[in-house]
Amino acid sequence: MTMTYEPFTPAGSDEQRRYDGRRRAEQPPEAPERGQWGEPARDQRWSEPVPADPWAEPAAQPGWSEPAPQQAWEPAPQQRAPQQRAPQPEPRVQQWGGDQHWEPAAPLPRQRHTGEQPAWHTGLTPAVEAPAYEPEPTPRRAGGTRLKPAIIGVVTLLLLVAGWQAYRIEGMSRHNQDLAAVLSAEQGRTDQLEKKLAGVFDPEAVSSGVLPSVFRVRAGGFTGTAFAVGKKATGNQANLITNYHVVAETWTDGGRKVSLERGSTRISATIVKVDKGKDLALLRANQKIAGLGTSTNQVKPGQQVVVVGAPLGLDDSVTTGVISAYRPNDADGPTVQFDAPINPGNSGGPVVNANEQVVGVATAKAKDAEGIGLAIPIKTACDTLNVC
Repeated sequence: MTMTYEPFTPAGSDEQRRYDGRRRAEQPPEAPERGQWGEPARDQRWSEPVPADPWAEPAAQPGWSEPAPQQAWEPAPQQRAPQQRAPQPEPRVQQWGGDQHWEPAAPLPRQRHTGEQPAWHTGLTPAVEAPAYEPEPTPRRAGGTRLKPAIIGVVTLLLLVAGWQAYRIEGMSRHNQDLAAVLSAEQGRTDQLEKKLAGVFDPEAVSSGVLPSVFRVRAGGFTGTAFAVGKKATGNQANLITNYHVVAETWTDGGRKVSLERGSTRISATIVKVDKGKDLALLRANQKIAGLGTSTNQVKPGQQVVVVGAPLGLDDSVTTGVISAYRPNDADGPTVQFDAPINPGNSGGPVVNANEQVVGVATAKAKDAEGIGLAIPIKTACDTLNVC
């Protein structure tokens, strides 16, 4: 015997969602049919009570045809997904005397009441509360975490190296400044020593530098002294200065040839020019001879000098003394007075200062007196003979 029943719709199925939550009140429930033994047939709705579903909507009141007022829903600030119900098992069919009887499904599991009102099916889809959005945390790279200490260490090391280099550079700069100060002080001391040494008279050194340029002059029956000077000689020739009275006999006789002697050396020379008034003569030798330098400064009293010559025919003789006076207004012209001993044969010899520079040409000595010698200033000789 077939029974009229309302099919059970599992929660969450498409049929449950199509159910609009309304029941027709004008159709009362049908009376149960009797079975073949006079007992009412079991039906899903009448045989056993089904536990009430707290989430099901209430049945319509008899005689009330209008649907329940729809509940207005406002969208929540944050929507939360509705809790899904566990799927309900399908009802089992049990054979009772050839008739099919439906056995109700197991009661739905009770859910804990959270204080929220159940959603009633009013024909409208209620606003669903979406879950709050929480940004996923950015995963950290393990390599970056390990790399940071290494970078910090490298930067720290570079800073330390830069600081050390700056310290070294500053130290070197201070050291260089100290060295510069020391060198400056040493340079000052060196200059002072040079000045002192310049004032130190060394006759030996002066003589060794002057003697190779000084010769004994033999002109007829007279002897005297001549010295090479200047740089105006051409080729292998050399210019030499002496006194006119040394070569006067040869010049007066018309001769021009004289002999220059020094030890075993013999050099022929020619009288080129004479000045009787200033007692000067210029000789020229056909051999290259190193010339002596001349002083352009005016001599001063007390200045030490060396006189080189051949007194009484004795070549390579040296005497020393000082400048006694400079007499520019003498009747015979400017004259240099010195106290170095001279004798006949020293005429025409050079008077040399401590710097090996010629300051005068020895010419004469005072009679019946000692330590009074006279010389022609070298500037006068150079200007007269046009040499030096």
